[in-house]
Amino acid sequence: MRELEIAKSELQKKGYLDLPVDVRLDLFAEIERLKKEKNAIVLAHYYQEPDIQDVADYIGDSLGLSQQAAKTDADIIVFAGVHFMAETAKILSPQKKVLLPDLKAGCSLADSAPPELFRKFKEKHPDHLVISYINCSAGIKALSDIICTSSNAEKIIESVPKGQPIIFAPDRNLGAYLSKKTGRDMLLWNGACMVHEIFSLEKITKLKIRHPKAKVIAHPECEAAVLEIADYIGSTTGLLNFSKKDDAKEYIVVTETGILHQMQKENPSKTFIPAPPNNACACNDCPHMKLNTLEKLYLCMEYEEPEITMNEQLRIAAKKPIERMLEISAHYGL
Repeated sequence: MRELEIAKSELQKKGYLDLPVDVRLDLFAEIERLKKEKNAIVLAHYYQEPDIQDVADYIGDSLGLSQQAAKTDADIIVFAGVHFMAETAKILSPQKKVLLPDLKAGCSLADSAPPELFRKFKEKHPDHLVISYINCSAGIKALSDIICTSSNAEKIIESVPKGQPIIFAPDRNLGAYLSKKTGRDMLLWNGACMVHEIFSLEKITKLKIRHPKAKVIAHPECEAAVLEIADYIGSTTGLLNFSKKDDAKEYIVVTETGILHQMQKENPSKTFIPAPPNNACACNDCPHMKLNTLEKLYLCMEYEEPEITMNEQLRIAAKKPIERMLEISAHYGL
């Protein structure tokens, strides 16, 4: 009991409950037990480690996870993802307890848009409508008119009248790609995702030479030069669906490596090659996503900590642009 008290007292500093887990425990069975006992649901992003994906009730990207969080009838939502995703679940389901295995599982892209700086930026352009990518904090959501994801962003932008000027935040690479795709000259906030920014064009080009039949599939958060050599550009779910429907046998995958687990499960006869970054690593993992582990997931379900809490005024303000996104997405059948 003393051990638990110490772990709870250090929770904010460490980000998770630092408790020993008996190595003899079958964590898969324990997590299933806790789901039933507590009426809990585990939502996992595609970038989580394979074990977490395999124990999750729902695996998806930002839009799918947002929708699932909004409609679940569970009492507890355990969000195996990063902080802004768990925040989104709390925004949509305030009456539910929302848990995140590690509070330090943040997001470089979300961190690149501090709300106070963005507020000042927005004030300089009062005639602009703000569309923000869902990979942002609750503070940025509260300053936005509409939220979007990589899978619905094009439709969201097209739903805005052509004469209406737009600020797009926080991802400049996704914003530039969408400007090109929609023909809208948007004002872009200067933020980026550390994972998608460091893919090496040179190394991908060399991979293409070694695998001439492989198709390059990339996430639109990547830099323009990488997107130009891609055979297909899409959201994480879009990339997965393309790999299932397409007839190629080899793919160079230019996004976080976690998605390869689902791609391989869905396409056992195909080969998926992770695109290398411009450092000494062979593949590109998000260090924030990978902070969550099966042990931390088990502990957070067992003791219902760390919990995501939110100021109600902030929650209401952040909910409006998400609801607008979900309305537009439903209209387009997304």
